[in-house]
Amino acid sequence: MEGKCRLKQTEYKQNNHNSPLRDKIRQLVEHNYFQPIIISIILLNGLVIVAESYLPGNQLLLILDTIIVWVFVVELVLKIIGLGTRGYFSEKWNIFDFSIVAASLIFYNTPLVSVLRLIRVLRLIRMIPAIPALRKIIDSLMRSVPALTGILGLSGLIFSIYAIIGTTFFRGVLPDEFFGSFHMSLFTLMQVVTFESWASQVARPIIAEIPGAWVYFVSFIVIGALVILNLVVAVILDYLGHDDELAHQEQMDRLHKENEELRKDVQEIKQILLDQRNSG
Repeated sequence: MEGKCRLKQTEYKQNNHNSPLRDKIRQLVEHNYFQPIIISIILLNGLVIVAESYLPGNQLLLILDTIIVWVFVVELVLKIIGLGTRGYFSEKWNIFDFSIVAASLIFYNTPLVSVLRLIRVLRLIRMIPAIPALRKIIDSLMRSVPALTGILGLSGLIFSIYAIIGTTFFRGVLPDEFFGSFHMSLFTLMQVVTFESWASQVARPIIAEIPGAWVYFVSFIVIGALVILNLVVAVILDYLGHDDELAHQEQMDRLHKENEELRKDVQEIKQILLDQRNSG
């Protein structure tokens, strides 16, 4: 048993052999204060972008923006060195961070002002992988996309049916910008389903001319706004809870494995004690 423990220790040292410098850098990037500092710099980057909208071309803000870019570059280099290239790029959010920082460097001196501003704004998205709660929500949303495909298809079908009905019966009641064509009817239905002035601009004028039109609007709101929206929310919440269930199951499996190993060790100790008693 002692030889087995020594063998495990030797394998652990071989698998985790790193240079002292790399170990120190890894400890730095995994320190409890490292990520909050990066989050603070991202927030500062957002404040600089907002300030530039009021003070375009301000030299102090441009200097701050340059410093922030190079801080992100240093952070990126430290993580690659500390975690290793394979370890760093094995995490998809790290690839996202790398793309944002690389784009910031590539387009930093570009003459295309719109592209430069877009890259600066995209730097704020780095807040998502920096905060675990936000990262969990986005991961759940991405995993729920296949399940939402059917709901989106159903939504498209319902919108199309109601758009055709609206174009057929309400084309001459309101101006063409509401139900004058199929695509304009789709846009009007989007306005209705978001409850944006739908009663005063759309529903009431039509009901005043066609009293039975209330059935059209009430049924569309019930199906489009209430049922489908609740289905989308239910799917997303299900995937959010699914992450917690997986984490709990992994923890239980790990505890079960540890208990099995402990039970085997106890049996080995009992066998050694029995052998010593029999030999004595």
